[in-house]
Amino acid sequence: MSAVTNTRKKLNASKSAEKLTHFPFIIKATSLALQQHPLLNSALDTSDPKKPSLTYRGSHNFGVAMDTPSGLLVPVIRDVQDLSIAEIAQQLRTLSEKARGGKLAPGDFSGATFTISNIGSVGGGVVAPVISEPQVAIVGVGRSKIVPAFDENGELVKREELVLSWSADHRVVDGAECA
Repeated sequence: MSAVTNTRKKLNASKSAEKLTHFPFIIKATSLALQQHPLLNSALDTSDPKKPSLTYRGSHNFGVAMDTPSGLLVPVIRDVQDLSIAEIAQQLRTLSEKARGGKLAPGDFSGATFTISNIGSVGGGVVAPVISEPQVAIVGVGRSKIVPAFDENGELVKREELVLSWSADHRVVDGAECA
């Protein structure tokens, strides 16, 4: 996380750029991970319990859990795999403003292929996220914190880290896939 923070600070120093949080970087990194592990972006259809089916989905449409005055809402950022970090940040801002203002439309909630929940934004460190069917995985993002660590020369340094808490449907995904 230290490298992300350094990059974010450099970008935020620009007067013309909108201020970035860690979350758009994490969303983009998660999308890149899903490209390497497409099983985590699949859907399990159990409508026929005798013949369940699995569908791999190409688009990364992320449900983004948001704490709002109306409770937890999960609007969708579509095609994350095709978006830049700045575009993800803009969509997060737009959805957050709409959510706080009670202006999300039904279409803003449909089509999620994967969900990401940022409990760090409300001070949480670790979460046991609950999968939203038919999705087969979800990730929870904890708050970042500074911890002591050793660098490549054995020197004690400060490093920033956070916990990513994964949950997966073990009918489809084994633990190694999430690791």
